[in-house]
Amino acid sequence: MALLLAVLVLPGCDRNDKAAYTPRYGQLPPTGGGVYIFGPHPLMNPQKLAEVYGALLDKLNRQLAPEHIQLRLEASLNYAVFNKKIIRHRLHFALPNPYQTVLSQDHGYVIFGKMNRDDDFRGIILLQKGAPISSVEGLAGARVSFPAPTALAATLMPELFLKEHGLDPRRDIIASFVGTHDSAMLNVCLGVSDAACTWPIAWRNFQEQRPDQARRIEVRWRTPPLPNNGLVALSTVPQPVREKVARALFALGEDAEGRRLLDQAGVGRFVPADNATFAPVRQFINRYNRSVRQLQGLNE
Repeated sequence: MALLLAVLVLPGCDRNDKAAYTPRYGQLPPTGGGVYIFGPHPLMNPQKLAEVYGALLDKLNRQLAPEHIQLRLEASLNYAVFNKKIIRHRLHFALPNPYQTVLSQDHGYVIFGKMNRDDDFRGIILLQKGAPISSVEGLAGARVSFPAPTALAATLMPELFLKEHGLDPRRDIIASFVGTHDSAMLNVCLGVSDAACTWPIAWRNFQEQRPDQARRIEVRWRTPPLPNNGLVALSTVPQPVREKVARALFALGEDAEGRRLLDQAGVGRFVPADNATFAPVRQFINRYNRSVRQLQGLNE
């Protein structure tokens, strides 16, 4: 597995946590027959993403070896870097969030699948346990941490949720975009923020990896769900290659090893999907644009 590692310090609630390793973030995919870059958006912290998707791609590559197809994992430091890779066609296959999935079609990508478990694709708002805020309106004037402006579950969905519950997220809260889901949750843990917005998979991973810190915060509100993260392929990837990779992804749940790897990724299965699958996401975007602000696409 061609995955280079570097060191990244991720602050903990006690400020003394050990440094964690993380992928080195590539800029340009290698060229050559049969090698294709697979890039997930930053849906979990870098170390966890490297471990989970590195193992998934190892299994996929064993399955695809007879076809002389190799997938190479490339992580992105944050949402902005991932978005640029989509715009610049630097990923052959990608796992974008649903908003990025819809927009990727304008940048030469084709939707062919998605993660199942749509109930997991929702925003959640966390506060410190015991925080004296009992209603959404009580967040007026609060400092709220989000991962990134284009994080659908962790930013856009909570922003619309706030607006529909009486708070203007552009005016009534002090918003900060901190780059990752873990950073948003750690800000609440440290008292830097009063609230954090993330999504269920990132929250479960945080509870597993940082149980002492996670016990200090809790979920107060949940948004309604949307279709889960998509699978897209650059339109220049030959269709036979796209179909073989798709079949391998959809077959991951057919044996015990695959089910274990999918469970680690918070996925029941990867399933087929197309443009029509993400119609509820387009409807959400229209509601958001009318109610909160006009989105600027992947260039934000």
